[in-house]
Amino acid sequence: DVLKKSDLFPLRSENIDVLQVNLGKMCNQVCSHCHVDAGPDRKEIMTRQTMQLCLNAIDSSNCSIVDLTGGAPEMNPEFRWFVKQLSQKGKKVIVRCNLTIIVANKKYHDLPEFFKKYKIEVVSSLPCYTSSNTDAQRGKGVFNKSIKALQMLNDVGYGIEGTGLILNLVYNPGGAFLPPVQSLLEQDYKKELNENFNIHFNNLFAITNVPISRFLEYLVKSNKYEEYMQTLLNSFNQEAAANVMCKNTISVSWDGYLYDCDFNQILELKVGTKAQHLSEFNFNELNKRNIIINQHCFACTAGAGSSCSGTI
Repeated sequence: DVLKKSDLFPLRSENIDVLQVNLGKMCNQVCSHCHVDAGPDRKEIMTRQTMQLCLNAIDSSNCSIVDLTGGAPEMNPEFRWFVKQLSQKGKKVIVRCNLTIIVANKKYHDLPEFFKKYKIEVVSSLPCYTSSNTDAQRGKGVFNKSIKALQMLNDVGYGIEGTGLILNLVYNPGGAFLPPVQSLLEQDYKKELNENFNIHFNNLFAITNVPISRFLEYLVKSNKYEEYMQTLLNSFNQEAAANVMCKNTISVSWDGYLYDCDFNQILELKVGTKAQHLSEFNFNELNKRNIIINQHCFACTAGAGSSCSGTI
């Protein structure tokens, strides 16, 4: 109804350029805001066979960007093989790294060098530049491990001007409220991280928490669900709605099914097309599809908007 008032219904896809691939729900962390409900006990993981279907789909599409996410995508045993294949195809590769995976085990210590070799753009969550706020959202000791990982990335050139190695950080609110102005928050992050830890990065993405999975559980338990949903609705931004990321993105689940975004993926709301799996991938059909929407979509249209690349 809100989109109809803004002459945006039905919401339609437009010039798909990004394939966002979930390599599995296995993760070395259990973050309170995680919409994927990822963790060490999750067994869902993408096979090389499904990755090959992704590669076939990319060949039959106009996608120039492949955005790898999880869980911790690096924990997939086929992660490095997949990155090499994507690189050979000349695609821009983004990896959503939780940072702590780099220092969690010796077998991951070379990830900064691996990222550098394939010129991967690294996007990492750091909810705050203080340990108390970060650890409250992501677990005890996560902040210090994240700082160590950021320093390792800086050491190989990530986030350093002139290297071309992009390191972006992600802020998620620690409660039932919208993120502050992204540009101002970025200035604070750069100042605090530089002065206290000599850490440098390129951009900060402020992402609105979506009311699904663990964050939804938090809202219900704290009796803040209705209040939060009303905040999102009251903050509806027509311009943000017109530029939501689902218009140029296809999300692929670990088992190869297709979704408008990774939030719809968690809710099992598959794309509204006849072909819903990589094995039936039809780029032309997907590129003119109507996008499946629901109440949680208000999170991406609130305030300055929200996407996997920050405010819209």
